[in-house]
Amino acid sequence: MGIQKDRVRFNVGGRIFETTATTLANAGRNSVFGAMFDEDWNLQSDNTNEYFIDRNPDCFAVLLDLLRTQELCIPATMSEKLLYREALYYGLLDHVRSAKWGPFDGNRLWLSRTVAGQAPGDGTAIRAGPDGGCCVAHGSMVHVYDWMVEEHPPINLDYQRVNDVGWVDSESIVISVCERLGRGDGGMGLFSSSNGELRYKFQVSHENQVKSFTAGALSFGSDYKIFSSCKGRSNEYGVGVWDQMTGKQTDFFYEPPGWSLGDADKLQWLHGSNCLLVATLFPRKDNCYISLLDFREKKMVWSWSDIGAPITVDEKRVRDAIAMEDSNSICVVNEYEDLGFIDIRNSGGSVRWSSRSRLMKGKMPDEPCYPKLALHEGQLFSSMNDSISVFCGPEWVLTSRLRRSYGGSICDFSIGGDRLFALHSEENVFDIWETPPPPII
Repeated sequence: MGIQKDRVRFNVGGRIFETTATTLANAGRNSVFGAMFDEDWNLQSDNTNEYFIDRNPDCFAVLLDLLRTQELCIPATMSEKLLYREALYYGLLDHVRSAKWGPFDGNRLWLSRTVAGQAPGDGTAIRAGPDGGCCVAHGSMVHVYDWMVEEHPPINLDYQRVNDVGWVDSESIVISVCERLGRGDGGMGLFSSSNGELRYKFQVSHENQVKSFTAGALSFGSDYKIFSSCKGRSNEYGVGVWDQMTGKQTDFFYEPPGWSLGDADKLQWLHGSNCLLVATLFPRKDNCYISLLDFREKKMVWSWSDIGAPITVDEKRVRDAIAMEDSNSICVVNEYEDLGFIDIRNSGGSVRWSSRSRLMKGKMPDEPCYPKLALHEGQLFSSMNDSISVFCGPEWVLTSRLRRSYGGSICDFSIGGDRLFALHSEENVFDIWETPPPPII
């Protein structure tokens, strides 16, 4: 038998391990092993070199087995937190996550954990982080959790109400808040997700003067841009744009007469068309306004409003909206979870309501939570009372429902990091839904 040329020997905390470059290549170039060896992984060893790593040998054994088999087997005597810390050091967290749960599929999600509320009062928003963590806004507090659901120091906004929150990356969070009358302390800030430190504030300048403003809905675009609806005390009403790397304002789209961009409930960046969807919805305003803004041309390229529409019953009020670029349409939902579709190739067109997607009729609960929409990897999600419905296919057929009774109605949900987070209103708890890992054959 010939000698295997790619064998590698490690001394980890005094224990000897032998493996192959082929196994180590499974770690990827962004791992510690990718940095240790040549970029072609063409390791030709004579078995005389030994690489010393001053880390925990028990965890190294588990992670090495993960690279060999793609299975994660954690001994009962080992702390998962310790293993995750070591996986972070080696750059293997993505491998650990993919071994714990599979690629996101709304039709296969199962409830993996419920986290009790950490603040009094109803939650404002929940946002999934890019690495599987999340943050939850309650009033003037934002609670941040990493992907292990370990809570970081909370972010206290000093009694300023949080309007929206969003992840720039796994280390940074943007928070928009209301301005307190006469204080000039509203706006937005970029915070560290790990320690809650304020890194910098985003400012609005109007006529070469810095203005106080209330920041609303947030969205994140290409080229490291951050968008926010803005409502000021002078004439700075509309949507502002900032560079997330520097915090400097780069643009501002001023509100046209008759529209409500500064009060927008939802912003969504459309990568394909380089436009921003801006939606102001009922009940914030008596009428709904949805538009697409092109910042390059400085104009509104598409708009829709229900002003003048023959609304005879409240059930046709639009509660949420989301753009679906693949079908050139905007999906909207009403309080009974009717899905409606507006063709964005026809400005000002009517809503085509689809009653096939309606799940329930009747009265709203005593403390209603209006439905929310999300689009993720070709699946459409809609929350309603204490459940989330999943729609698939070109006709958006209902394929599954995620439901649990504890916690009351769902006031917000978010998808990211291959997880779905659902925030309940009454008991102020949130659920974590995951896709089971595929079987190892």
